Amino acid sequence: MQRRIYFDNAATTALAPEVLETMLPYMTEKFGNPSSIYSYGRESRLAIENARKAVAKILNAHPAEIFFTSGGTESSNAAITASVRDLGCKRIISSAIEHHAVLHTVEYLRNRGEAQLLFVKLLPDGHIDLENLEQLLAGSEEKTLVTLMHANNEIGNLLDLHAVGEMCRLHGAFFHSDTVQTVGHYPIDLRQTPVHFITASAHKFHGPKGSGLLYINENVSIEPYIHGGSQERNMRAGTENLYGIVGFAKALELATANYETESRYIKSVKLYMAAQLKKHIKDVEFNGDYAGQSLYTVLNVSLPETEKSEMLLFNLDINNICASGGSACTSGAEQGSHVIRAMNNNPNRVAVRFSFCRHNTKEEVDLVVEKLKELI
Repeated sequence: MQRRIYFDNAATTALAPEVLETMLPYMTEKFGNPSSIYSYGRESRLAIENARKAVAKILNAHPAEIFFTSGGTESSNAAITASVRDLGCKRIISSAIEHHAVLHTVEYLRNRGEAQLLFVKLLPDGHIDLENLEQLLAGSEEKTLVTLMHANNEIGNLLDLHAVGEMCRLHGAFFHSDTVQTVGHYPIDLRQTPVHFITASAHKFHGPKGSGLLYINENVSIEPYIHGGSQERNMRAGTENLYGIVGFAKALELATANYETESRYIKSVKLYMAAQLKKHIKDVEFNGDYAGQSLYTVLNVSLPETEKSEMLLFNLDINNICASGGSACTSGAEQGSHVIRAMNNNPNRVAVRFSFCRHNTKEEVDLVVEKLKELI
């Protein structure tokens, strides 16, 4: 059987064996309802609160600021909607290259007439134009929400969270950042980061799918997005995903404990692939600031459009190589990547995203580059 090479880790990662081991007892033995008052339920409640404390310690937040959700999409929806409906934000400043969990939410609120929506300009390399952001913030005294992602899931560009947060603070704006690609991949100190909301998903750092996080700064008071029971201190109704929450905490603990070694290694694999592509593939380019302020996990490759390159993802799949065209969340959509369109709407180029984790090797890169030489 042909070896599978998985280069789509920005979409989802493999569950770490240690995480599964931590989760298993809560799937098979310790499955009591955390809302129950008997000892079996109290044991489950204790596991959730211990996970909350562990996550809060890693992110340098207070446990009361950590709310467990089903993932980044729910968390971003909750934060953005609450900012408009509960915090009185009548303006939203975002960008055209946000994940659809943010983009579709802000467009929905605009279309309902609940908030004005403004898009900040992009620089040629895909970074946010901070001067334009300053102008937009200074252009109105209306209460404003700024929602900009920490790292772009398609091209990898990193935002200066502190610079944007300070700008928001200066203008009295609320700041939400989609940190799904960076929690578990970079040290984040929420005591030192001027942000009101951040989001995370465990499956981006070798944790379970369906387990996420919403950080709500202690100075912010909002209403629940999902109504029902009193779970998550009346902020997120629904029986808690017990084993998912335990798995989230364990995955984050493992990811952050080995951050320095693993990030250095993964970045070396990414840069090695970029170098090999430049050496062996004619007219190859890269989308975004791939060698600068960029995720060490993501390489977005731009290739000339030919009959062969149009079918590239399909042919890679046939050869057991997993990659995506822009964002994996819309890999089956005909319109292609909204991120690439917003940056450089060149119909004569094809974008392929390769994204890496600690399990990938330079040997795998060599195999993929050899295959690309055949396919293009």
